Amino acid sequence: MHATEALEEAGRLMIVCNSCRYCEGLCAVFPAMEQRRFFNDGDLNYLANLCHSCGACFTDCQFAPPHEFAVNVPQALARTRAESYAAYAWPKFMAPVFHENGWAVAFAAVASVAGFIGLMGFSIAPRDIFATWTEPGAFYRIFPHAVLAGVFGLAFAYAIVALIMGARNFWRDIGEPMATLAQPVSIWQAMEDAAQLRYLDGGGDDCYTGRKTDRRRLFHHLTFYGFALCFAATCVATLYHYLLGREAPYPIYDLPVVLGALGGVGLTIGPVGLWFGRWKADPVLRDEKSSGMDRAFLAMLFLTGVSGLALLGLRGTPWMNLLLTIHLGLVFALFVTMPYGKMVHGLYRFLALVRYARESRELKVQE
Repeated sequence: MHATEALEEAGRLMIVCNSCRYCEGLCAVFPAMEQRRFFNDGDLNYLANLCHSCGACFTDCQFAPPHEFAVNVPQALARTRAESYAAYAWPKFMAPVFHENGWAVAFAAVASVAGFIGLMGFSIAPRDIFATWTEPGAFYRIFPHAVLAGVFGLAFAYAIVALIMGARNFWRDIGEPMATLAQPVSIWQAMEDAAQLRYLDGGGDDCYTGRKTDRRRLFHHLTFYGFALCFAATCVATLYHYLLGREAPYPIYDLPVVLGALGGVGLTIGPVGLWFGRWKADPVLRDEKSSGMDRAFLAMLFLTGVSGLALLGLRGTPWMNLLLTIHLGLVFALFVTMPYGKMVHGLYRFLALVRYARESRELKVQE
C-alpha cells in the first residue's frame, strides 16, 4: 500500500510498464524503472521527479486510454510530483501553500508590492515620487542600500535554507546515500543533462512517434538562463558596490546592465512561450490540480522580467521611482515564494538526475 492515491496509481503503472518495456528508449524514467521489481514511495517520487513531461510515452503506449489498462504515465507522474513538493516542504507547516499555490503567490506579490509602495511613501515626500534622479546612487534615495541588502539578504537566505532542507527531505526519501553527492562524475553528468534538457524530447525521432512542435526546450532555456543572467547581474552589481565603491544605476553598456537586460528578455519571452505551450498541450497529459502552481510561477517570472526591463528603459525619467518600487516588490515576492512553488521542480529533478547518473554508471560496470 502506498501513502496516497497518486502514488498508488503511479505504482500500478510502473508495474505495467515494467512488464511491457516498449518505451525503454524514450527517457531516463524507464531505464531507471527497469532496475526495480518493486516500487516503494521513495522510488516513485524519484521517478516522478525524473520525468520531464514530454508526453512521448503516452503517444507511443499501446495501453493508453481507452485501453482497459488506462496507462497515462505523464499524468500519473505529474500528480505524484506535485504531491512530492508538499511532502518535502520545509518547514512542514508551509506544505499547504502548494495546494493553493496560485492564490498564495498572487497574495505574496500584491502584498509585497503594496508593502514597498507603502515604504516609499514613508521614505520620500509625495512630490518626489515622480522626481527625476540620474546621479549614481539614485536607486538608493528611496531605500538605502543597507536596508535593501538586509531585507533581500534575509529573504534570499531563508529561501536557500528552505530549498536545501527540502532537498535533504527528498534525498532521504528516495534512499540515496550522501556519498553520491561527493561523486564528481555523477554531478557533472546531471549538470550536462539538465543544461541540455536532454530528456525533454522523448528520446529523439527514432523513439518518439509523435510531433514535437511546442518548442519547450527553447522556452525552458530562455527562462532558466534568463533567471541565471539576472542573478549574475545582481552578483556583479554587489561586487561593484562593495569592492569598487560604484553605486547603481550604471551606464547602459556596463556589465550588470547588459546581463540584467539579457536576463530580462529571457524572463519575458521564456515564460510566455511556456504558457502558450501549456495551453496548446493535450490536457490529458496534465495534472489540472497543479495548473495554478505552474501559471503562478510563470506569471511571477514574467512580471519580474517585464518590470526590470521597464525600469531599465525608463530610468532617468519621472517613472523610475515607482517602477523601481514595483520591481523590488516583485523580486521580494519571488524570493519568499521560491521554496513553495514550481521553482523546486528544478532542484528535485537535478537531484533525480544525479541518482540516475550514478545508477546508470554502476549498471554499465556490472554489464
